[in-house]
Amino acid sequence: MDIKEQVLKMDAVVSQGAIVDAVKEFFADNANTSDYGNGGTTGKPEMITKMESFASSIAKVNGITHHHSIVDRNVSASEFTFDFEMKDGSKIYWHEIIRRIWNDEGKVIQEEYFNAE
Repeated sequence: MDIKEQVLKMDAVVSQGAIVDAVKEFFADNANTSDYGNGGTTGKPEMITKMESFASSIAKVNGITHHHSIVDRNVSASEFTFDFEMKDGSKIYWHEIIRRIWNDEGKVIQEEYFNAE
């Protein structure tokens, strides 16, 4: 499986704001995530639930910017800026690096988020 192609496809889906779809399409069933060292998810179903909850709490997307990605064998790193207004009145502005480890079938088995600010 061409990991560079998978990264391009997944980043394009995320850039459109379809974060739940990205998880459903590109995560392996046994994928795990880690979020700035503040917890994470175990398995694709848990990540889908987390992303559905997060997406439903967004009132307005001010912008999602994909800056660039790099791929080295089965590891990728994608830089994004996310700018959201939430239904509770709060604002989220994340500039982050998303590091992914991919399996041979072109599915994400580990995703970790790093603050790029």
